Amino acid sequence: MVGIRTRRSAGCFVLAFAAAALLITPNSYARGGPKIGDVVDDFTLIDVHTSQAVSLSEFDEAEALVLMFIATQCPVSNDYNERMAQLFEDYKESPVQFIGINPNREEAFREVLEHAQTNELAFPVVKDVDNKIADRFDAAVTPEVYLLQPSTNGDGRHLILRYHGAIDDSQAVAKVERRYLREALDAVLAGGDVAKSETKAFGCSIKRVKKQRAPYATP
Repeated sequence: MVGIRTRRSAGCFVLAFAAAALLITPNSYARGGPKIGDVVDDFTLIDVHTSQAVSLSEFDEAEALVLMFIATQCPVSNDYNERMAQLFEDYKESPVQFIGINPNREEAFREVLEHAQTNELAFPVVKDVDNKIADRFDAAVTPEVYLLQPSTNGDGRHLILRYHGAIDDSQAVAKVERRYLREALDAVLAGGDVAKSETKAFGCSIKRVKKQRAPYATP
C-alpha cells in the first residue's frame, strides 16, 4: 500500500505533465510563503513512481497531509531517508498522507525515481519542475516539511498549515531529542493544538532555476 488510496488520472506521462502544468494555481499567499493558520492552495505535480498527476485535493480521506521537500544529492536530506520511510510505515494505517517534493533543478525525473526506489520511499514523490511549488511555499532547504490539516466550512474543504520546519532536532539519529513532525502529527490526529508549530529547517539549500528578469522599459 502506498499511503491513502488515491484517484489517479489516466493517460500517459506527457498528458499528465501537461495537466500538471495547467493545474498549478496562482500563489495567493503573502510574500514569504504561507504562515501557520493560512489556507494552502491546491497544486498538481507528477508522481515519479507512476508518471501520473497527483493533486492535494485527491486525498479527501486524509486528516493530515505532510509535504516534504527532499533531494537526491543532499547529504542532510539523505540522512533522513530512513526516518521518512519509517514515518510512512508508522502512520500508514492512520489517515495521514505523505508527499515528497523534489525541487532541485539538476536532479532529473529518472534520478528522483531511482532514489525513491533505492531508499524505499513508498509514498508519492513528485518532481517540482522549475521549483514553482518551492517558490510558492518559500521553502529554502532539503529536508523541509509542511503539515496541512483539512478544515471544512461553508466554502468547502480547505487545507490549513499547522506545522512548518524540521522533521526533528538533529541530523544525527543518536542525538535526536525532539521529533517535531511526529509531535505535530499526533496533536493534529488527536484534534488538539500543535504545541510547537514552527521550527528552523536545516539542510542543503534548494538549487533553483535561474529566473529571467523582465526587460527594462525603454524611455
